[in-house]
Amino acid sequence: MTEGWQIALDDPLLWAGLGGALLALLLILSIRASNRAARLGYPLSQLAQRVQALAEGQDRLAGGLHHVSEAQVQSQTAMLQLMEQRLALVQQNMAESLHGTARRTAHSLGELQERLKTIDRAQENITRLSGDVLSLQDILSNKQTRGAFGEIQLNDIVSKALPRDSYVLQATLSNGRRADCLIKLPGPPGAMVVDAKFPLESYEALRRAETPEARQRAAQGFRMSVRRHVRDISDRYIIEGETADSALMFLPSEAVYAELHGNFPEIVREGFGLRVWIVSPTTCMATLNTLRAVLKDARMREQAGAIRRELALLHQDVDRLGGRVENLDRHFGMAARDLAEIRISAEKAGRRAQRLDNFDFEDLAPEARPAPV
Repeated sequence: MTEGWQIALDDPLLWAGLGGALLALLLILSIRASNRAARLGYPLSQLAQRVQALAEGQDRLAGGLHHVSEAQVQSQTAMLQLMEQRLALVQQNMAESLHGTARRTAHSLGELQERLKTIDRAQENITRLSGDVLSLQDILSNKQTRGAFGEIQLNDIVSKALPRDSYVLQATLSNGRRADCLIKLPGPPGAMVVDAKFPLESYEALRRAETPEARQRAAQGFRMSVRRHVRDISDRYIIEGETADSALMFLPSEAVYAELHGNFPEIVREGFGLRVWIVSPTTCMATLNTLRAVLKDARMREQAGAIRRELALLHQDVDRLGGRVENLDRHFGMAARDLAEIRISAEKAGRRAQRLDNFDFEDLAPEARPAPV
């Protein structure tokens, strides 16, 4: 190969040109040979024979070149057909691959769309939940609504732990104070008050405090708020002769309860001194279950007289049943003796019947006749 052009070995024109060049070369060689022969004195007939032989060789060479040309054309045709088949197969595979890729892409896009819909629904739920949380914060920010929230949670716990007739909600005491819940325990200890209000503002201030000085001020405010609330419960809801000598302070928040017992144990001890027990939802349930056991024991004591009367009647019934069993046993004994005598009479009658059947009259003993009177 040279720069700018290229020799194609499968080109028929190339082979034809090569044949012509070879023929010309043979002619030149024959002419030179004839000249040499002429010089050497060869006869003209031999020269003619050589020229004829060269012509025949040229014909054979032309036939061979034609055959090679035809074979080359057939090879090129077969090659083109094979290339067309390969190209069609490649196009078909490419079309199938593109179709499968498009189908998978469409499926993936459908799944992506469904996931986006799911994300949108989750986003809507999160937005709605955020609104609910904000509304809960609004509820807890108001003292009255916060008290109602605590009362609802207390009502739910009390209704699950105690019988319905053992407590009263929003009960009014003799001093005019309204208790969130009054548990009707027998005396002692007597009716016990449960208060459901809790100081949330001071706890929120304590939680938001960042610097040590702000935390110290917030802790002091929280301490004073809880101490004031404990004293109010002791003064308002512990009435001698009407209520028990103790009361429960219900905290609807476990976090406030943990903060109070973890960092302000002196407030808890002060509540013990004032006989105000601070409880959370968990400890309130445990306390109410203990009070339920007390109620159950008291009701059992109230029913002790009735239980004793029922036991006395049961003892009488058992004695009466014992007498009747003895009578029945006596009757069974008499019946057993009668059955034994009947069995003996039946056996005697059977033996007599058997003898009569065998005509054994001699063996029959005469019955004893009664002596004349």
